Amino acid sequence: MRISPKAVWAVTSLFVYSPAFAQTGAAGPGEVISEIVVEGTRLGQLSAETGTSVSIIDAEELQALGFNFAVDALAAAPGVTVTQNGPFGGLANVRIRGAASEQTLVLVDGVPVNDPSTPGGGYDFARMDTSVIERIEILKGPQSSLWGSDAIGGVVSIVTRESEPGAGGSVYADFGSFATSHGGASIGSAGAAGDFRLAASAMSSDGISRADDANGNTERDGYESRTLSAKGGLNLANLAKGARLQADFLATDADADFDSYRFGAQGNIADGDENSETEEIAANVSLSLPGFGGRLEQQFLAGHSTIDRQNFSGGAATFGAEGRRAIYRYQGTLSIDESNTLAFGAEREQTEAFDDEIAIDSLFAVHEFKPAANITLTGGLRSDRHERFGWELTARLGAAISLNPGLILRASWGDGFKAPTLFQSTFFCCGASEPNSGLKPESSSAFDAGLEWQAADGRILFGVTAFSQSTENMLNYAFAEGRYENIAIVDSKGAEIHGGVTLSPSLSLNAAYAFIDATDGAGNPLIQVPRHSGDLSLDFDGGGAFSGRLLLRHNGSEPSFGGGGVENWTRFDLTGRYRISGRVELFARLENLLDEHYQQILGYGVPGRSGSIGARMRF
Repeated sequence: MRISPKAVWAVTSLFVYSPAFAQTGAAGPGEVISEIVVEGTRLGQLSAETGTSVSIIDAEELQALGFNFAVDALAAAPGVTVTQNGPFGGLANVRIRGAASEQTLVLVDGVPVNDPSTPGGGYDFARMDTSVIERIEILKGPQSSLWGSDAIGGVVSIVTRESEPGAGGSVYADFGSFATSHGGASIGSAGAAGDFRLAASAMSSDGISRADDANGNTERDGYESRTLSAKGGLNLANLAKGARLQADFLATDADADFDSYRFGAQGNIADGDENSETEEIAANVSLSLPGFGGRLEQQFLAGHSTIDRQNFSGGAATFGAEGRRAIYRYQGTLSIDESNTLAFGAEREQTEAFDDEIAIDSLFAVHEFKPAANITLTGGLRSDRHERFGWELTARLGAAISLNPGLILRASWGDGFKAPTLFQSTFFCCGASEPNSGLKPESSSAFDAGLEWQAADGRILFGVTAFSQSTENMLNYAFAEGRYENIAIVDSKGAEIHGGVTLSPSLSLNAAYAFIDATDGAGNPLIQVPRHSGDLSLDFDGGGAFSGRLLLRHNGSEPSFGGGGVENWTRFDLTGRYRISGRVELFARLENLLDEHYQQILGYGVPGRSGSIGARMRF
């Protein structure tokens, strides 16, 4: 892997300074709901105690799904929809309940990684390799009271993998369609003194044409990437019981071909000699210190993320951008008594792009109150001071009631805000004489409520959540004005349903479905938001050598830019694993079994029937 001096600078500067899948923490059939911990609420609450709507995807579920990229796995969560302008490195957007992709805050080991050099400040999931991920939490609805600006629509929190107890490692490799190869290795050790894990992976593919080959586009667009992950910590027992110093580092270097703008072609896209090179880094160092006899948990964290993008056409550079984010955070979590827990803290975030910089200073507090053993009430408040747009105060309330060990009722309300990005604050053209100095932050308010029921024997699970969200002062580029304006309003409402049933000791059926009715202020449906989407999976695991999954994924029709839209589509995927021994296993994946032709974005193609086969060895 090519590690640039920027990567070295990022690390040194820091030191100078469940079940497998769950909706609101829900377990799959046969697993216990209350044992799942939700870290993204800042309180480390058990699932049965949080009123926030959360979906969790862990390493075991990522392995069962078999996807190489996190964007494909995220679509398994109800209410989460994804679009990508072609596979293998194409721009990948994630929407939560219809909110724009740039309204989703993405965290990697607690560090914000949204790209400040893009117009909307969103995160591109195209290059996130699932092999480095231990757990993904998706918090739905406004989370600004917890995580500040950019969390207006929700949060995707990614935790990278850490070492297992003892010493060991693994190697894996797989090969498949389109001359695709993917492999990696890891090594780690964990003991009383501390732990570390070092992992590297690489992928290469000839790819397919980004512009749909059904429109006569035959040129393949290749993709290469290299990922390096490092995580380690020292347990400072001599300082205090429970004290720990930890560092996390994740770097990705990717090279992707893409096609050209061609007016008049479907989606205005056709074969072309375009290429992008991207370097991404996310790193942090943290110190955990206990206090008050263990009743107070404290964490001091300094984090840094960068992204450097360069585009080329015919080998000549056409565009470049670099964005940086730095976060400095203190959080204390105090166990006041058996009924009250308080998390509080302060943050300073610095964002830099286009030779410009903005800072936000924040104070936050989250209080958990348990008036009874089966009732948990949560309230959060946050004050953010943006150096250009002033003060913003956001709040969130949640309630969870366990009527019995298998039935949980939940409800939450929250509001959020998103400050204009550096680009939106400074860009103007086409007749405008200056940027819009009167821009206001976007704001949102949302409510959701639902229930979760699990049979006493654990064989049946059912959950449903209804939600309603309104966003005002959304920023759009006004062509007539030549600059950005607060001109958009979006209303989104709908329902998410998930469930599962154990059919036999070796066979289970799981389903997830979402209905999203998202419209703008004029009542027009939002682009790239399907009203209906969902997954249905049949899992086999006899406890022996073989396990597998048949996955059906459906995405409803959705409108596109410039009118028209893409049709609904349904795809079948099949994954399987064969354990030769406790250390060696074979795995395979067949994608789009019925060779369905469809588009996620108008004019862009997707792979037809394809597959891969590989092996993994642990030592």
